[in-house]
Amino acid sequence: MAVRPILLYPDPILKHPTAPVSFKDPALPDMVQDLLDTLEASPGVALAAPQIGYPVRMIVVDVTRKKGAHGHGLVVLINPRVLHQDGPRVVREGCLSVPDYTGNVRRFEQTVVEGTSPDGRVMILTTSGFEAQAYQHELDHLEGTLFLDRLDSLSTDLFRRRGR
Repeated sequence: MAVRPILLYPDPILKHPTAPVSFKDPALPDMVQDLLDTLEASPGVALAAPQIGYPVRMIVVDVTRKKGAHGHGLVVLINPRVLHQDGPRVVREGCLSVPDYTGNVRRFEQTVVEGTSPDGRVMILTTSGFEAQAYQHELDHLEGTLFLDRLDSLSTDLFRRRGR
């Protein structure tokens, strides 16, 4: 349908938990397409609905957009949730909604996520590495949490991107 603007921190929509998606919502197909179109037009590998102004529980992830990354390919999940996580670690991550910074955050090496595809199929994905990190990051958006909220220290764990 349309490439929508990506909301930037400190937009208040980014800080609010989202509502479950109803499959009876006639706007659902348009919201899915807007999420896909906006991700395609961005330099990112994943996007959550609140980042484009939809306060609902929906994400799109495709880490294979990053050179050398492996994963499940393009996946849209509606009403996703974490079933299991294992292997805590600290990783550097950024966000399309916080474009000028990256930060060191605690994530899990493996994450099992359950959600529903736009056509109504229940999906359970076992992810690891960068893909697991991307799913955790997007699921945080659905709770109104940004990677900035996960920093242990603003002085030692937040980094300005080069050239910005």
